[in-house]
Amino acid sequence: MQQKGMSPDNFTFVPVLNACASLRALEAGRKVHEEIIQSGCEADVFVGSSLVDMYSKCGSIEDACKVFNNMPSRDVVTWNAMISGHVKCGQGQKALELFHQMQQKVAVVGNSLIDMYAKCGSIEDAKRVFNKLPSRDVVSWNVMIFGHVKYGQGQKALELFRQMQEEGVQPAPLTLLGVLNACASVVALEEGRRAHDWVIKSGWDSNVFVGNSLIDMYAKCGSLEDALKVFNKMPSRDVVTWNAMIGGYAIHGHGKEALKQFEQMREEGVQPDDTTFVCLLSACSHSGLVDEGLCFYSSMSTVYMISANLQHYTCMVDLLGRAGRLHEAENMVLAMPYKPQVAAWMALLGACRIHGNVEMGERVAKQVLELEPENVAGYVLLSNLYTATGNRDLSENIERQRKERHVKKHPGRTWIEVDNEVHTFVVDDQHHPQMIEIHAELKRLSGLMHDAGYVPDTNFVLHDVEEEEKVFHLCHHSEKLAIAFGLINSAPGTPLCIRKNLRVCRDCHTSTKFISKVVGRAIMVRDANRFHHFQDGECSCRDYW
Repeated sequence: MQQKGMSPDNFTFVPVLNACASLRALEAGRKVHEEIIQSGCEADVFVGSSLVDMYSKCGSIEDACKVFNNMPSRDVVTWNAMISGHVKCGQGQKALELFHQMQQKVAVVGNSLIDMYAKCGSIEDAKRVFNKLPSRDVVSWNVMIFGHVKYGQGQKALELFRQMQEEGVQPAPLTLLGVLNACASVVALEEGRRAHDWVIKSGWDSNVFVGNSLIDMYAKCGSLEDALKVFNKMPSRDVVTWNAMIGGYAIHGHGKEALKQFEQMREEGVQPDDTTFVCLLSACSHSGLVDEGLCFYSSMSTVYMISANLQHYTCMVDLLGRAGRLHEAENMVLAMPYKPQVAAWMALLGACRIHGNVEMGERVAKQVLELEPENVAGYVLLSNLYTATGNRDLSENIERQRKERHVKKHPGRTWIEVDNEVHTFVVDDQHHPQMIEIHAELKRLSGLMHDAGYVPDTNFVLHDVEEEEKVFHLCHHSEKLAIAFGLINSAPGTPLCIRKNLRVCRDCHTSTKFISKVVGRAIMVRDANRFHHFQDGECSCRDYW
C-alpha cells in the first residue's frame, strides 16, 4: 500500500497493529507507532487501544503505559488491554489498581453496559443506562447509534445523531458509518446528504470505509447518481467498493450496468469475492438476464475458485424461478450440497405464485412450513397462489390454518420523508392528522385514474365482501396513503420517494404507474426486494419483479 503512495489512516493502523501483536513483532510495531505519530492519528481511541494491546502482547509494558497515560480518552477496550498486559507481566497488584481506577470512570463502565444491552437486543435497558450517565463521550453515542441501527430503528439512530450534535459532541468516523447505515435503512436521503457534508468537513471523504458506506447509503436511498459520484471520486477502491456499486445497480434493476461495472472491476485487476457474485446474480435475477446469470454461476468455481454458498443458491433459484424455469429452480434446491434453508424454498414458492404452479407451490410450501411453522410468508404466498388460480376454498383453508396456529401477519407499512420528517402509514390508516385531506386526494386520484383506464385488481382481496368494499380496501393500502400524503405536501413536479416493508402488490404497482402519469410525478418505491422507478405511466422493472 505504501509502495503505491497511499497514506494509511486510523482504519488502516488498527488491523496492522493487531498483526504486530499476534506475531509479537515489537520492532515492526514501533515503526508503525512512528507512522501513527506522523499521521496525527495517535489521539484516536481505537488506534490508542490497539497500540496498548500491541505493546502489552509484545512484552513492553512500559511502552503500553506511556501510550495509555497520554491518551486523551479511553474506552473499555483500552482499560482491558492495559489490565491484561499487567497480568501477563506478573504485575497483579497493578492490574487490580487499574481495575479500581476503571470502576471510578463512570463513562467507561456505562459504555460497556450500554454495549452489552444493545448487543443482547435490549435497547430499552441500553437507553436507560445511557440516560443516567452523568457525562457521555463519543463512544457512548456510537454504541447507542449502532444499537438502534442493528435492530432496524434507523430513525431513532438519526435522532440520536442530531441530539449528539446539539450537545456539542464531535462525531468520529465510526459515528458517521452508523449514521450512514441508519439513513440507508430508512431511505432518509436528505439526512444522508447532511452526513456526507459532515464527512467532507471532517476530511474523511478519502477514507475507503467511509466512501463505501456513502455509496451503499446513496444506492439504498435511491440516488444511484450520487453513489456513482462518490465512487468516481474515491482515490482508492477495494472489493467492497465495487460490490457496493454493483449491488446498487442490482437493487435498482439495472442489470446491464451492473455487468459493465463488473467488467471494469476486472480490468482494474480487483479480484471478486463471494459477495461480488451474490450482487451479480441478484442483478441478473431482477433484470431477467438468465443466460448471463448461469455463466456467472459457472465461472465462480471454474475461473475464480469460489464455492457457492446458500446466498448464491438462493439467487439462482430466484433467477430461474422468476424466468418461469420452475423445474430447474426446484432441481437447484434439491441438488444443494447441504440442507436447503427457508430462503431458497421461499424464492421458489414466490416463483410458483408468479407463474401459477399450484402443484409445485403446495409441496414447496410444505417444505417451508416444516422448517419454519411460524413463517407467515409461507401461508400468505400459498394463499395468494390459490386465490390467483381461482381456488378460493383452498385459499380460505390456508388462512384458517394460519389463524388456528396463531401465526400473525406482518402489517404492511410504508414510510415517506417530507420536510426532513419521516411519516409512517399502515393499511386503512386512520391515525394520521391529515387523514381527511389524504382521503380527499385519494378520491381525486381515483377519478383521474379511472378516466385514464385504470381497473382495480381485486383478485387478492378476500371474496366474502362486496366488490365496492374490495376496491375501497385496495385504495387504502399503505403505499397509496403515503403517495397521497406526499402529493399534497410537496410542490408540483417534486419526485416522491417511499419505502415499504413488504413486496409491492400487483394492484399498487399498476395504480402507481397510473398516478405517475396523471399527476406528472416521478415516484420511487423501495419495497422488500428492490427499487421501482415510476414515471409517465411506466416502471423501471418493466413489470418483471
